[in-house]
Amino acid sequence: MALQMRQDLRMSTQLVMTPQLQQAIKLLQLSRPELVDLVRSELMENPLLEEAHEIGTSAEEPVSSVELQDAVDAPQQEQASAEPERSAPEVKVDEVPKEGADWEAYADSMEYLPSSAGTATRTNNDDEEGPSLEATLTRAETLAEHLMWQVRLSNFGETGEDVAEYIVRCLSPAGYLQESAPQVARKLGVSTLKVETLVRKIQQLDPVAIGSRNLAECLWVQANHPEHPVEDPLVRAIIAKHLHNLEIRNYQAVARDTGEALEEVYEATKVIMGMDPRPARAYGVETPQYITPDVYIIKVGDEFVVSLNDDGLPRLRISGLYKEAVGEHPKAKEYIHERMRSAQWLIRSIQQRQRTIVKVTRSILKFQREFFERGPQHLRPLILKDVAEDIEMHESTVSRVTTNKYVHTPQGIFELKYFFNAGISRTTGDDLASEAVKERIKKLIDQEDEAHPYSDQRLVELLQEEGIDIARRTVAKYREQLGVLSSAKRRKLF
Repeated sequence: MALQMRQDLRMSTQLVMTPQLQQAIKLLQLSRPELVDLVRSELMENPLLEEAHEIGTSAEEPVSSVELQDAVDAPQQEQASAEPERSAPEVKVDEVPKEGADWEAYADSMEYLPSSAGTATRTNNDDEEGPSLEATLTRAETLAEHLMWQVRLSNFGETGEDVAEYIVRCLSPAGYLQESAPQVARKLGVSTLKVETLVRKIQQLDPVAIGSRNLAECLWVQANHPEHPVEDPLVRAIIAKHLHNLEIRNYQAVARDTGEALEEVYEATKVIMGMDPRPARAYGVETPQYITPDVYIIKVGDEFVVSLNDDGLPRLRISGLYKEAVGEHPKAKEYIHERMRSAQWLIRSIQQRQRTIVKVTRSILKFQREFFERGPQHLRPLILKDVAEDIEMHESTVSRVTTNKYVHTPQGIFELKYFFNAGISRTTGDDLASEAVKERIKKLIDQEDEAHPYSDQRLVELLQEEGIDIARRTVAKYREQLGVLSSAKRRKLF
């Protein structure tokens, strides 16, 4: 059968992701700092966007956005001026402006004014003395910089400095050397003995024991440091042979093997516990990330009020400063039209985002009211479908809204995703949320006798006494998620 080309007409339906819809979805899933950064970036790139509080601050009175649109759409406005004056129609968020629409009413409506946007500005005089250069905050010194500064002040030699720099680059975040001496020697073309010698010298730098290969070597170097050596031979014996027993707190085995009294083992263990198993700890601290809530839930009398946090978000509106630059030039008109559409869609998308966050928060408040009244132990099971059906939105929209969004409540600050949990069945009453069960496990562990901590099976029995039906493996999983060690590792005898 011969192949041939022909044209056919077919009708089909498909979902088209317009640029405006993509922008709305993108804004919906942004965190608060990311949204602020995006708005600031748009303010820099789009000349038709401006902050509302800046209007009228210049020497000349700025042209309104209505006048700007008049200049762009002069033919349409001339025709409209012949018609009788009518009241401005209400502009809905979901409407898409079309050519020839009432741009005057639309431009006035295109303004995003946060309810509590900050307007504080610097009031210092120009002649006031600023902070000195020494008082200016700068970045913290890294571990590599701290070590190489010491290497250059020590007697390492030119070749030794190069090898030492490579060793420093091979350190893990905890301060351990991640490559063996033979590996380093082969890569750099030097002897293994030279690498071992340099590793020993680096281990004596500050912080002590940096560059150790394992925990035993790390503790051994600290115990034998020339400036403050540990004289107790039992401490050295435990480090050399009994770290595994120390990990599970099997002090009796250490006492039997060393022939020492149990009290002496306890004292030696205290010395070892005072050492640092992570030499690079001080240089691995990350800068704290401060959370600003997107929405507040405040109790007023017997009711809870949901309030959007617009503090710090720029007050957006469409500027009219480019009227004189439009003129009759077609390219200028096209550019202004494009920038105006971009500004309008940005403002509309932010408005829609903020309204959706409030709607989702109010729905969560309705389902989890007992949590806001009495605390985390009264959190109820909740899934995305419940909220989606309540506010008549898709589950994916609810998922985007609850990602990286935080709410300030009488019980503290929580991510909106915190309130969605699977259910744990109870013998009496309604099901309990998994987070509530975790909170109960944490409280039981906090109240236990440290000399005789609860095993996972014992925790299961205690929870069952409270009517919570849960398996031992689930308790173990929740305990690990809470960052709690097993009962053997939690036991404290001194």
